[in-house]
This record gives sequence, structure tokens and C-alpha cells, in this order.
Amino acid sequence: WDTVIKLTWDMNRGKATPLSNNERLFILNSITERIRLDKRDAFDYRDIDICIDNDNPGMVEARIGDTRVLTRVACDVVVPKSHRPREGVLYFQVELTPLASPMFDSSSKNSQTAVEVCRLLERTIRDSRAVDLESLCIVTSEKVWEIRVYVNILDHCGNLIDCAAIATITALKHFKRPDVSMCGQEITIHPVTERLPVPLTVYHIPLCVTFAFFREGDYLLVDPTDKEEEVMDGRLIVGANEHREICAMHLAGGVAILPEQIVRCFQIAAAKCKEHTAIIQEALTRQAGSLPSPLQEVREMHRTVEESNSEMSTLYPCMAALLNMF
Repeated sequence: WDTVIKLTWDMNRGKATPLSNNERLFILNSITERIRLDKRDAFDYRDIDICIDNDNPGMVEARIGDTRVLTRVACDVVVPKSHRPREGVLYFQVELTPLASPMFDSSSKNSQTAVEVCRLLERTIRDSRAVDLESLCIVTSEKVWEIRVYVNILDHCGNLIDCAAIATITALKHFKRPDVSMCGQEITIHPVTERLPVPLTVYHIPLCVTFAFFREGDYLLVDPTDKEEEVMDGRLIVGANEHREICAMHLAGGVAILPEQIVRCFQIAAAKCKEHTAIIQEALTRQAGSLPSPLQEVREMHRTVEESNSEMSTLYPCMAALLNMF
């Protein structure tokens, strides 16, 4: 039996177990009866949780149910593109590992799913001008900041794109680059110990809302799970912000959608984006409230110096006069 189990594991390694016909039929019939496996309504999201790392600006973990995405933002000084000499660079990279799902293998870095998530993030965030790229310019045609966003899928339980968008835009809002000064032709990049870092200029918060269609488009729902994604006929991803502005749209699958359905999906997406934006703002506010402000840090430093001077005056009375002189 050990040999049989080992051979079975070797054959199925790196492959996701497909749903049986009975499971597929059960899920489809449940959706037809307006019932979902996790007892949600058709337009309800799973619980959304955002965890921000206080010690590493730009590192955020977002969760939608059991789906987890970790985003890390880094920066470097590079030469700008020739056709955009006054703009910085915003670069995205999506990584999928077998730890996230059995359907991903070690070579899934350039897989179709990774490319799709990366392209949608570029269209939704970069192409919508959510981040001010001109503010990343140091010297025209010579030096600009390159902002690199690394998106790591930790757990894939459905609706990767929405979770990745929440983690990415939150990380960009939380990230701060080093300050730069110029004296003549000399450029100085100041470390955090010398000058406070500078946050990115983010004009708006674009997010993605995924709609799954079933029974040739007769039924739709938002935030599909991994099992619902396996039986859906197609999906529509709407990128929008809280101002009801469409940033991107992506239709995948062979399902035909009527114009009335697209309008309805946009109305739902606008409402969901407003709710998710409030969750992001609350997480950023909560994280900012847990950190001391720069003024508080300066006051704490002065208080520590005064306490050390007081202790030294008590231990060495002969030095009190010298301390008072300063």
C-alpha cells in the first residue's frame, strides 16, 4: 500500500484534483437556487483582512476569505525610458508557487494566470494614472525612481485578482521612498536616519471586482471561490474606484454578456469599490495611529537627552555648571 500511495502521489504531484461530475452538478444547481456553499448571497464578498507591516514600508498582506496575497514594494534609481524622460517607472511582478495551489508548479512565474494578474494590475493601477509617475523624476532623461511591486500568491482559494489589487494599492499607499537633494550636479539620496522618507503620490484607489457567470450568463455572482471558478462559464473583471470611474475591464471565457448586464455589473462594482476603499483607509489609519509621529520621536529624543543630563548632574555635581553652560 505504501508503494501504491507513493506512485499515486508522484502522478498527481503538481496537479490540482479536478471536481467530479457530481460536485460540478451540485455547485451549479446550488447557484441556480441562489445558494452558495459558504452561505453567502450572490453579491457578498468573503471577509477582507489587511495586515500592514510597521517595520517594512510597502509590505502588505491581504486576505479575501482563505485567499492570501503578499505584496512588497521596493525602489531603485534607474535611467528613464526614452519616450518618457520625465516619468518614473512602475513595474509589477507576480509570482505563483506550488504552496499556493497544486495547479501551480515551480515554473509558474510566466504562466497564463501570472501574466493575466500582472497585466490587469498594470491596466488598473498604472494605466489609470493612480500613481504620479512625474513626481518620481530626479533629473530629466538621466535619473528617475523605479518602483517595483512584487506580488506573491500565498494561498489560492479563488478570486486572485481582487485580492492582489487590494494588497498592491495598499502597499503603494504605505510605501515611502528615500528623500533626494541636489546641489549643482551632485545628487544625494538620504537614508532614513538623516531625512524622513517621502510617500508616493497616489491620486485615487483603483480596485478590481470579479463577476462569475453561470448557465450561459443567466446567473452571476461576485468573489467566486476556487470551486466556483472551475464550473463558471466566464467572468468579467471591472476595475473602478470610489468615484465611479472605470479604470479597466476584462472579459474572459466564452460566455456572451448583454449590455444591460455590463451596466449592472458596473453599478455593483462601484458600490463594492467604495466599501473596499473604506476598508483600506481604515487599515492605513489604524497602522498610522500605532506608530509615533516624527514630532513625537523628536520630543522623545530630547526627553531622553534631558534625563541623561539630569542623571549625570546628580552623579557628578561638579559637572552641573558645565551642563548649564550649554
